[in-house]
Amino acid sequence: MKLEGSCHCGAVKFSLESDSPCPYLKCYCSICRKVAGGGGFAINIGGTTASLQVEGGEHISIYETGPSPEGADAPRGRRFCSKCGTALWNYDPRWPELLHPFASAIDTPLPEAPQTVHIMLGSKANWVNPCAAEGDLDHQEYPEESLADWHKRHGIG
Repeated sequence: MKLEGSCHCGAVKFSLESDSPCPYLKCYCSICRKVAGGGGFAINIGGTTASLQVEGGEHISIYETGPSPEGADAPRGRRFCSKCGTALWNYDPRWPELLHPFASAIDTPLPEAPQTVHIMLGSKANWVNPCAAEGDLDHQEYPEESLADWHKRHGIG
């Protein structure tokens, strides 16, 4: 599925292909909560790095969230618009073929998730009360199931 996204002010527009476009995973880690999560979490989806097309790339800044491997082609971290602060996507060169756009930056209608997976609940702020529905999964840290495997299990993608 082709996804199109943008920042709030319109300075950055991007598109990419995704075989895991369903926004199902809410992350409550301190980074997601502070840089992208007004509700105390952020929602990332998956895409392919090679398909990424960007307009307004000169307005993208990077918040480096950890060391990148030696010889990495790009730094590890979150891309955001330097003009309005919109969180755009997360990239980690340990998995160079993957890119994780924030669902909040995607303009394309996304499929509705049949289930929500709440992760990093051990890091959530005390004021956050996760709204878990029946059938949702909760994890104190990261789940063992990958983004791609979750989509395959639910027949999405």
